[in-house]
Formats: sequence, structure tokens, C-alpha cells
Amino acid sequence: MKYEKDGVFTSSFFIFVKTLFMYTDSQNTAVLILEDGTQYQGRAFGVRGDAFGEICFNTGMTGYQEIFTDPSYYGQIMVTTNAHIGNYKIHRDEMESEKVMISGLVMKNATDEGSRPGGDQELSEFLAEHHVVAICDIDTRALVRHIRDKGAMNAVISSSGRSVEDLKKELADVPSMAGLELSSRVSTSEIYEEGPSDAEFFVAALDLGIKKNILRCMAERGIRVRVYPHNTPFSELSKDSPDGYFLSNGPGDPGAMDAVVNTALEVIQSGTPVFGICLGHQVIARSQGISTYKMHNGHRGINHPVKNLLTGKGEITSQNHGFVVNREEVEASEVLEITHVHLNDHTVAGFRMKNKPVFSVQFHPESAPGPHDSRYLFDEFAAAMRSAR
Repeated sequence: MKYEKDGVFTSSFFIFVKTLFMYTDSQNTAVLILEDGTQYQGRAFGVRGDAFGEICFNTGMTGYQEIFTDPSYYGQIMVTTNAHIGNYKIHRDEMESEKVMISGLVMKNATDEGSRPGGDQELSEFLAEHHVVAICDIDTRALVRHIRDKGAMNAVISSSGRSVEDLKKELADVPSMAGLELSSRVSTSEIYEEGPSDAEFFVAALDLGIKKNILRCMAERGIRVRVYPHNTPFSELSKDSPDGYFLSNGPGDPGAMDAVVNTALEVIQSGTPVFGICLGHQVIARSQGISTYKMHNGHRGINHPVKNLLTGKGEITSQNHGFVVNREEVEASEVLEITHVHLNDHTVAGFRMKNKPVFSVQFHPESAPGPHDSRYLFDEFAAAMRSAR
């Protein structure tokens, strides 16, 4: 009887503990709601609140900090496909901009026990500092399969306690990424310079959402870069006769950037070497009458296979884009030549102009994160400026 009595007491104790745990956990719950009504329950991480944006996923196994701070992700909710995030802490020298650019974060396992030596912060402190709403303990494999099949869509992460009905109403009013001009929200407001003062080359860069590692790669090749706001006219860009022009990566729809496209056309008509990456690549295409369109999912990861048609070699590349140029129109163009092709879906990954020293790619040769297979493109830019002298 004593055993039975203890057994009853023990069972009651566990019921009490379970109830207490459920109460405590309810203060830390979060929900992810997709535009199509799909919902996922998880645990709140980062700050408490609501985060709206287009949901997307990155397949990279490393580089979460660089992804979070990449301006090209502005306004997007990021799903990390690697199962563990935060396990190597935050390192200040691995920021790709001055702040976190994603609007929200979805993770499987989030940890505050990073083990990499020399870390500056744990993940939760970093997200809190930058006011990022996040959710973890989500089945990210199921979520990614859903997004992969259904396509990019808007979503909301909420840990504020608001009702699902209220969140759905607000989510319905969030605009699609198609038609959005976002470079103005991430571009520098003041002109600044990076690179050696005694550099061999001087480049004028139009900041559409530039990553820091692009500037590092330029500096390593003896290039001094003067970075200008996104709306800088050609008259200002060309004032000090740069050896080359650079059009950076960035967020948003290139179809909503007519003024930048017109500036790119003037830059190209100058006859000076031009290099474009990602959004810059798309802007160059549109300046030549080539249309762009929003992809079903986009390319976001650090292992995308690309074939260089000029050398016949394969390259493993870092990619991050949701828009792409029209391949048929590039192939029909009299002034453009495709130089790189994405081997998964055969989209245009790079082209060059036949009659001017202009080339661009739809991936990130500076990586951060990712492999260094395509760093040679910065060397080719330097070579083009050397030849133009």
C-alpha cells in the first residue's frame, strides 16, 4: 500500500511539473504562418514580436552570420536548412553589413552554447541587439519542401501573442517582392572609400546593397573603391574619371529601378570597364533591353553548380537571388554573349558585351559564405581596367 501511495504521489507530482512546464513554455511559444494558410508552431527566439516578409531558404551549411547581414536579403524571412544555428557564435569581423538585414529567422535547432574560439556574442544576444524576431524547433525540412513546391510567398513569424486571425489579415496586406524597389533602404547615404590609397586602380561603385567582402576582394587586387548611394547620377560617378565602374548586389525587383537602369546605360556607353554582380547584373541586362522575371524559388546557397562557357570549367558558387534575366532574350541579343550557365535549371549565370568591356554574373564571386572558385572574376576586372589604359 505504501508503494501504491508513493506511486500516486509521484504521478501527481509529474502532472504538476508537466502543467508548470506547459505554462512556462506558453510564454515562449511562436507561430509561423504562410500566405497560403500553412502554420507551424515553435519556440520563440530573439526578441518577441511580429516579423513579416517573403519567406525563403538558404541551403548553406555554414555562414549563417554572413547570410543574416547580407543586404540582398532585406525584407525576407530566412529559413536555415542546416540543423544547427548559433553553434559557432557571432564574430564581429564576419559582418557583411553594419546590421542584420533579414526581417525574421526560422531555425530547426538554435543554441546559445557556441564553441568556436574567439566568438564575440551568442546568437540570442546578437538577434536581440538587432531586434530580430526568430522561431526555432520547427521542422525546417518539411517547411523547405513546402516552399520548394509551392514557391516563394509572404509569411509572418509571431511571438507577440496576437491572434492568428489578426496576423492573417495583416499578412494579406504585405506587398509581393515583385515590383518592390528596396536598394534605397540598404544603400549608403554617404560616399565613402575602401582600399589602399596608393591603389593601381580607382573604381566607382554604385551601392545597391553591397557586401563588405566585395570591397575586401577589390582591395586585395590593388583596387580603391569609392562607394556611392544608389541614386547617384552618372555625372557624379564619372567626375573623377574612374578606371572602372561596379554595380553591386542588392535586394528587390530590378524591374522597379528605372533610374538605376538609366544610370547603368550611361556607365556602359562611356566605354569604361564595368563589372556587375547579382542585382547589378540584372540592371545591366535591363539597360540592354533584356527583361527579368521573378523565379519560383530563386537560388540561395553556397553549392550551386555553374559552367563557365568560355573555359568549359565547372564552378561551385555562392548564390542569393530571386530574380533572373530572360535567357531567350540574351541569346537573341546582338550585343550580349552568355558566359556562365546554372547547371541545375540552365538559367543565365553570367554574360558579357561583345562590343564593350562589360561583364556580369548572377552569383557571388566574393562568396562569404561559400567557395572561392569564382574569385578570378575580380582579377579579370582588374585586367580589363589595365587593358583599357
